[in-house]
Amino acid sequence: MAMDETTEDLARSAAGGDHRALGELLRRIEPDVLRHCERLLPYRQDAEEAAQDTLLAVARNIGRFEGRAKFSTWLHIVTVNCTRTTYRSLKRRAAEEAEELPEQRPDPRRVSVIAGSRLDLLDAMESLEADKPDLAQALVLRDICQLDYAEVAEQLGIPLGTVKSRIHQARRYVQSALGDAYA
Repeated sequence: MAMDETTEDLARSAAGGDHRALGELLRRIEPDVLRHCERLLPYRQDAEEAAQDTLLAVARNIGRFEGRAKFSTWLHIVTVNCTRTTYRSLKRRAAEEAEELPEQRPDPRRVSVIAGSRLDLLDAMESLEADKPDLAQALVLRDICQLDYAEVAEQLGIPLGTVKSRIHQARRYVQSALGDAYA
């Protein structure tokens, strides 16, 4: 999500309490947030739910945006976290519905190879976050937010070598988890 100078300025103003700036900021970022959610969640309705959750989280937490990093970086993190939360909620609901109507709902992993791959990746990321949150945070910043290694180091406040090590370990973890899913 590349942001222009005006969007970054709006974010700083909104973080300072300017409600008009917040409204304009949310209007500007909505299409990008939805596109990002659609890349992670296979069904548009689910992506729309995650995008709305993201916009709500931005509105509620904009005061926490300190401006040390770019707003776009902060927004990426909020978007990914909200998307994963939406995914977990959908997964719980699907499991509850499957108990009630076991033969009525097809397994989404069998409906589409792409959808199944995305769901498997979200499962692997969820597992990584539960087991090793430091690794997950570095991986999200590098591979999902597409920050370079130096920006990840700055964002996390750790040395560059540590960032590279964490990302390498995280990728191996996810690769192993995905390998298990397709074994």
